[in-house]
Amino acid sequence: MIRFDTRSKKPKLYSLAFLTAAVALVIAALAVTLRERSVAPACAVMAAYSFLALLMLLWAFQEQIRYNPYSYNTIIYIGFALFTLSVTITHASLAARIAIDPAAADADHFVRVLLGSAKQYMLLSAPFLFTFSIALCVSNISLIRHEGRRFVNLLGIILSFLLLAGALVLYHFDFYVSGSIREVMMHDLFANLFSAIYLYYECMLIGTIIAGALTARYEPEPDKDYLIILGCGLRRDGTPTPLLRGRIDRALRFLQRQREETGKELTFVTSGGQGPNEVVSESASMKRYLMEHGVPEERIIEEDRSTDTQENMRFSKEKIWAIDPNAKVAFSTTNYHVFRSGLFARRVKMRAVGMGAKTKWYFWPNAAVREFVDLLTKHRGKQAFILGGMIVFYVSLTLWIYR
Repeated sequence: MIRFDTRSKKPKLYSLAFLTAAVALVIAALAVTLRERSVAPACAVMAAYSFLALLMLLWAFQEQIRYNPYSYNTIIYIGFALFTLSVTITHASLAARIAIDPAAADADHFVRVLLGSAKQYMLLSAPFLFTFSIALCVSNISLIRHEGRRFVNLLGIILSFLLLAGALVLYHFDFYVSGSIREVMMHDLFANLFSAIYLYYECMLIGTIIAGALTARYEPEPDKDYLIILGCGLRRDGTPTPLLRGRIDRALRFLQRQREETGKELTFVTSGGQGPNEVVSESASMKRYLMEHGVPEERIIEEDRSTDTQENMRFSKEKIWAIDPNAKVAFSTTNYHVFRSGLFARRVKMRAVGMGAKTKWYFWPNAAVREFVDLLTKHRGKQAFILGGMIVFYVSLTLWIYR
């Protein structure tokens, strides 16, 4: 099992950038020197390059987890690895075909296969997308029935509609084309570019699900000094809701495990302020629950100012750092909330690993969608750069084919 927070430096992928530039130069040299005979070696070079890129991205994903699993880089690395896998399969298949029959492809065919590969994988993944979208809708309907009609609870339904609509648009658009060469060219450009963008975001969504599941299932090392319990609402009588009780019980189980394996005690930080309809603060309610389950009062620190997860982390860090700025810290929350909570911990410069308490099944899909949407909105510059690169790539090669 990969351990979290065991690497001191962030992984870098400069070597992948250098490799990409070198491959581009090699393919350009092949095209100039071998002309039409360059297809077979160029295809082999692309297959080898994409495979190496896949290995680099998987390495970066693993090292990112060791450095900081609660990062959007975790999602980006695994998402790009999935995207690169489709490119690797495309070029490996084409290289094998050309090796068997060198006359099977010319330069134009090589480029057409490259441009159309995303469309093929998008169509092949349609059954998965359809099943996923239906399941996402069902889970969101259950979530709305239990939690109310808030906008964030509708994200899954919105994404399901976009996924299905995108697949249907491409399927319909791709099979109806006629007109002049220019019209056909524009049709191909739209279909291929749309498919590549769709496939990219599909891979990012899957990467989000993988990152969320990985962090939720992680069991921290039993060597912690402090354990933050994140609040999430109380009953009318001031006692913890089942959701909050699950977080506290998860923290108590970790305490028991740490005592058994290392004999080390830890201090709880109960984090949560008092809402407008709550008779006491969430922090005070959690403290009372912990004391009822045998935790000494001197082993509990109350943080009762926070109103959201980021404040939970910021104010809890202030309490802990005032005592020991080198403390080893963990936090307990609900499983679907671990990744997002870890993100907020890192934003306030606190290295803390999370543990997840089980909850209802219908929380999971919508939580993954929220992280996915947050990825797009928080990294607009990166997304614009990626989309711009795709547009330049597809426009350039399409114009080359129809030259």
